[in-house]
Amino acid sequence: MLDLAFSTEDLAHTRFAFSPAWEIVASVRVLNQPGAHALHLPWVKRATAALDAAGLDIGLLRDLVPLRHLPGFLAGTPASPLPELTDELADLRDVPARVVRRELDAMTGPRSPALNRFYRDPEAGLERLAAVMERYWDLVLAPDWPRIRALLEADVLHRSRLLAQGGAAELFNDLTPLVRWEGGTLTVAHRHLHAAVPLDGRGLVLVPSAFVWPRVFSKTDPRWQPVLRYPPRGIATLWETGTATAPGALAGVVGRGRAMLLTELAAPASTAELARRTGLSAGAVSQHLGALKAAGLVSGHRAGRHVLYARTRAAEVLVGGVPEVDC
Repeated sequence: MLDLAFSTEDLAHTRFAFSPAWEIVASVRVLNQPGAHALHLPWVKRATAALDAAGLDIGLLRDLVPLRHLPGFLAGTPASPLPELTDELADLRDVPARVVRRELDAMTGPRSPALNRFYRDPEAGLERLAAVMERYWDLVLAPDWPRIRALLEADVLHRSRLLAQGGAAELFNDLTPLVRWEGGTLTVAHRHLHAAVPLDGRGLVLVPSAFVWPRVFSKTDPRWQPVLRYPPRGIATLWETGTATAPGALAGVVGRGRAMLLTELAAPASTAELARRTGLSAGAVSQHLGALKAAGLVSGHRAGRHVLYARTRAAEVLVGGVPEVDC
């Protein structure tokens, strides 16, 4: 159990960010233990096939992603809301040799030959590691990054609305059942960590991550701004394609296509994401969203290069008892 003590200044410095480098690290953990991440099995099959076909050796990366303690340098705290992978890998290449050795010394268990080689020559090891991570990204994550990024952006939009509506308590208590906010302290249910950590004005970086499901990960090393990585809202829909159904009663009122869209908008989503989930064409989705927006049932919010659509309060009442798809 980890208790993070917040001050007013900590709340002022709390922010959201994504991290492509972290998604690499977390996805390797999924490949190492696919049975513990059943939700991602469709991706695991595709990724394994792509890696085998390319003959890419990710042994060093696998060795750096054990069951518990991750080296802190492997995925640093994002410095901006959406850093580019090239920038994160440049930071990785600049990690001092003494930091690499200290983090490797902190890892438990026997050290593999690849890690021993890394320990002896950290500078060359970091260059190899960055090159492997870049190639790995191109092969198994870049093709799915638009859909992953859309899910992460939708999560941040949803939680920003919660913060505006109910403050920090509503934001934090909605993150995941593994996190609880009470009396200025955020309690994170870690199985192998028991600590109380004051944030000391540094704030907290909240990082939604597709591949952390079903767990949460935190980093409180004083050398970096503290980070909490959690599964985004709607993670259960990430790998679905064309499986949405329309509730009969609602479809009878607004039509099958629009009923499917309203049901899928339990969490904000882009036109492309809605087309993928429902099996409708992008043009049909745009047309339906235009009609729903004109009727005051959805609203659009720009997030980077995309527009995310969300149900309005009127739509929430209309959808009523339709269950939300969540993690």
